[in-house]
Amino acid sequence: MLKRLVHSHIGAALLNMAVAYLVWMLSRVAFVAENWSTFTPYMSWSLLGSMLHGALVFDTSALLYVNSLWLVLMLLPLHLKERPAFHRALRWLFVVTNAVGVAMNLMDAVYFQYTGRRSTVSVFSEFANEGNITSIILTEFVGHWYLVLAFAALVFILWRCYTRPRLDVYRFGFQYYIAQALALLVMIPLAIVGIRGSVTAGTRPITISNAAQYVNRPVESSVVLNTPFSMIRSIGKKAFVTPDYMPADQMQALYSPVHAAPVADGLARKGRNVVILIVESMGKEYIGSLNPDLDGGRYKGYMPFMDSLVSRSMTFRYSFANGRISMDAMPSILSGLPMMVEPIFLTPASLNDVDGISSLLDRKGYSTAFFHGGHNISMGFSAYAHSIGYRRYYGLDEYCQSPNYGGMDDFDGKWAIWDEPFLQFTLDKIHGMSQPFLATVFTASSHHPYNVPEQYRDSLHDEGGQPIHKCVRYTDLALRRFFERASREPWFQNTVFVLVADHTNQASHDVYKTDLGLYSIPIVFYTPDGTLVPAVRDDVIAQQTDITPTLLHLVGYDKPYLAFGDDLLATDAAQSWAFSYNAGIYQLVQGDLLLQFDGHKTTAVYRYKADPLLRHNLVDRLPEQQPLELRLKAIIQQYMSRMNENRLKP
Repeated sequence: MLKRLVHSHIGAALLNMAVAYLVWMLSRVAFVAENWSTFTPYMSWSLLGSMLHGALVFDTSALLYVNSLWLVLMLLPLHLKERPAFHRALRWLFVVTNAVGVAMNLMDAVYFQYTGRRSTVSVFSEFANEGNITSIILTEFVGHWYLVLAFAALVFILWRCYTRPRLDVYRFGFQYYIAQALALLVMIPLAIVGIRGSVTAGTRPITISNAAQYVNRPVESSVVLNTPFSMIRSIGKKAFVTPDYMPADQMQALYSPVHAAPVADGLARKGRNVVILIVESMGKEYIGSLNPDLDGGRYKGYMPFMDSLVSRSMTFRYSFANGRISMDAMPSILSGLPMMVEPIFLTPASLNDVDGISSLLDRKGYSTAFFHGGHNISMGFSAYAHSIGYRRYYGLDEYCQSPNYGGMDDFDGKWAIWDEPFLQFTLDKIHGMSQPFLATVFTASSHHPYNVPEQYRDSLHDEGGQPIHKCVRYTDLALRRFFERASREPWFQNTVFVLVADHTNQASHDVYKTDLGLYSIPIVFYTPDGTLVPAVRDDVIAQQTDITPTLLHLVGYDKPYLAFGDDLLATDAAQSWAFSYNAGIYQLVQGDLLLQFDGHKTTAVYRYKADPLLRHNLVDRLPEQQPLELRLKAIIQQYMSRMNENRLKP
């Protein structure tokens, strides 16, 4: 009886699904090993057990999605299928479909380092216009050869351990049809339960956000999830769903993104030029002067020019990005629109009517230009820049048309023109702009695969242990030469400069690996004429969406505008805040508290200033939790309703 069961279709199906479970779990082990430093500081046996429980739930759902056709064909009650050729085809179907799932998991083990989450279907739109994606993937294959070997080993296990039913144990009569039909009928409801993730009739099918219930930190949700599940469950999903947390009048009273015209004061100066430098991957960890407490006060960082600029600028001890990828940064910095759920670029909301600092200043007579040394359609930057009113766009095409530079000889081979020559090209073009002007530059060199120009490879090293360190040293050198030349220009003294990172990158210190540290970036305002008193402010929380409101104050803008951020020069310090979203969890920082909210309830509250490693969850223990949660709900509801109703202007 046991032998017959093992060699039956039911037995073969169960054994093969067990092999698939094992292989997918091993791919998760590889995922964790590749990102070991992100997860180990907070790992415990209880957390590991909870993660394993959640992993089995999400793997069950994904495996049933992926193997549904194979299971139906295996159990189809039709004896005409019982031929060796048919079962050879079934073996290939099983191995190939599961191998694709394993490959997605292993590829995400690498890409996770840049996004902090499992990839969703939007990743295909994110890189749709990148002509260098094949080169990037090949580079990763070489750099992560051990994951390629792991993939080959896991596929070998799928093939070698595949169990085929024994056809010679069957008599194709009434008994065969009854057994096969019953097996299929039993499998269907079990598969539905497995895909839904719950046997309870009243519950919704599990989604990506359900992974948070098995972990302590949002970033750990990626251990519980698998990439095929994240892809499948995000197909056709509407990114922005308006919640009904509260009546509209209560929402408006708690939070409104509409700002009245800034109050004119001694800081405002009409006709002031604006230069915004968005620096690729410039995490706050890399700037020594913003980390006086690291390594017992001995930490020097990797950007000495930025240190010198900070000493002459207004910046902030607590300052944060609103997202984890470059696509999140542009709307946050230039339009005051943070990332919620998915990058705005990749949703239908990208067609909404939206202002940016460029369109607002264009109406005041500013000449405007956007600079990015990548291919002109790269990352959708050109489209977004034009949609928010930039009159000119200078990219790789325009750079290569200039006879004063090296054209494609200055291309880094993967993404863009090296920062040093492109920043000098930017100054050439600014020289020809009429004042007042707004110039925005997005650098690119401090980016994977972490190379520097040939002439610097012997002098710039990653002595801090991270490959990106030599790249930020190079970008720091490029910024120094940019400012050295700009300081000789007649427009320099009448200009406000902002330097801000698009997002963080590789981190060495545990404080920059937390749910908050993953968003810690520098935000630096520099006025050469001394308008802003140099200081590292620790009373105000700053975020990327505060940049446009603050700049509008400094240039004397006199009209209402919309931004999910504040004027850092005029806001009440106690009301300043920062927002971020990761893996289904909304985060709000205000005062000395970090609140995490899953869309339905608060999951964690930390006193992040006293507890920078976020080890002590104070959920439901602080009186400040309820008003903070209400404010976050109002922010989310305002954002979602305005996105869905195309109300992104005051």
